[in-house]
Formats: sequence, C-alpha cells, structure tokens
Amino acid sequence: MHLLLRFPVAQPPAAVLAGFTRELFVALAPPFPKFHLIRYDGNNTGDTVIIELQVGPKRWRWTSLITDNGALPDGTHYFVDEGKILPAPLRQWRHRHLIEPAPGGRGSVIVEDIHFSTGRRWLDWLIRPALWAQFKLRGPVYRRWFR
Repeated sequence: MHLLLRFPVAQPPAAVLAGFTRELFVALAPPFPKFHLIRYDGNNTGDTVIIELQVGPKRWRWTSLITDNGALPDGTHYFVDEGKILPAPLRQWRHRHLIEPAPGGRGSVIVEDIHFSTGRRWLDWLIRPALWAQFKLRGPVYRRWFR
C-alpha cells in the first residue's frame, strides 16, 4: 500500500535536512498511540531509530534502519527508513523522506513517500486512513519548524 503526502515549507532543502533532528522527530509524534523514543542515531545510512508505542498497558517496539541517504542532481535531499522490527499488524515499512526544492526556488517541499504492508490487502486498506491521518498531522509541525 502506498501513501504520498507533500508539505511546502519556507526553508531551502539543505536547511530542512539539517533540521531533521531528534527534537523534530519527537515533535512529529502523533497524539495516539503514546510514543516513547528509545534511540535516535540520525538520518544517515546505517543509523537506527527505535520507538515504543503504547496503548494502555500494551507496548510495541518499532525499529527502523536508515538504508539510504543523499542528494539528487536536482537539489532534492533524501533519506530512507525501513522497518526491521514492526508493531502488528505491519509486516513491511519503507519510508522515503524527500526534501525537494520548491517551484520557483523559494523554500522546499517535504514529501512523505511511504510503502507499507500487513500481508493482507484488506487490512492495508483498513489501516490506510489512520496512517494517512497521522502523517497529515505533520504538516503544521513542519510549517512551524521550518518557517
């Protein structure tokens, strides 16, 4: 299943990439489920991010590895995180973070390009709206962070 969201921000791509910090990662956490950041190495190839999600007494670990990062000839900066340990019902997760130069050279567009799977197509369709909503909430955070 695929999700694609785009958020325009005022700063240029290199500045936006530099702003993808531990503090921003925490600020981007959705209001539900409860979120605990266990480890955040950064956004370079080989870095690890571990979070714990909590609903009541139940907890789930999510471990992602940054599998690629860099810059494209058009000025787009990017990094890719792939889920290695995922909370049920997810079985696959690949999230490309693209920071494209905005049209006209003013600012950037942050692109959330997500591919996920539960292994069941009907379940993918069922959880897609909730995942979309959680990532849509990032827009106002990005706009405040990268004014």
